[in-house]
Amino acid sequence: GEYNMLLRTHTTAVTARVIEKMKPPIRVIEPGRVYRYEATDATHLPMFYQIDGLAVDKGITMADLKGTLYEFARNFFGEERKVRFRCDYFPFVEPGVEMAIECLTCNGKGCRLCGHSGWIEILGAGMTHPEVLRRGGIDPEEYSSFAFGIGIERLPMLRYGIDDIRLFYDNDLRFLRQF
Repeated sequence: GEYNMLLRTHTTAVTARVIEKMKPPIRVIEPGRVYRYEATDATHLPMFYQIDGLAVDKGITMADLKGTLYEFARNFFGEERKVRFRCDYFPFVEPGVEMAIECLTCNGKGCRLCGHSGWIEILGAGMTHPEVLRRGGIDPEEYSSFAFGIGIERLPMLRYGIDDIRLFYDNDLRFLRQF
């Protein structure tokens, strides 16, 4: 049969609608279920929940993005947790970065969960590409913007030392009632 539905791979489509419909200053958080064609392992699922964040205003810089995400990480994972940003590519931002935290399981020494790197990537982010703003009717000469996306399941997984993300969907009430 013919299907007229496409499963979204990102909640970024909501971001585009927000930029078209709202006028700056804009601050939004956009949660939603997303689907990916990925191999299932301890840190990846073909279906998960994602949260996108977007801020549009005059004078927003990469320092604002990093400061916002750094404060989130300190508040959620603890002030002592190390955080790093590395350049990465994401289609709707320029420049793009990934944010990683020191692995909570091994404290940066390297283990199965972090792929023996000592770090766990928790989100992708960057400065919204000027063309995205322009197509949404916002003048990129006047306004700038940052955006980020994070898989929700990774947050409790890391915070509570859960070494396999698939446990959230096994429907084992003994596991789920811990939270």
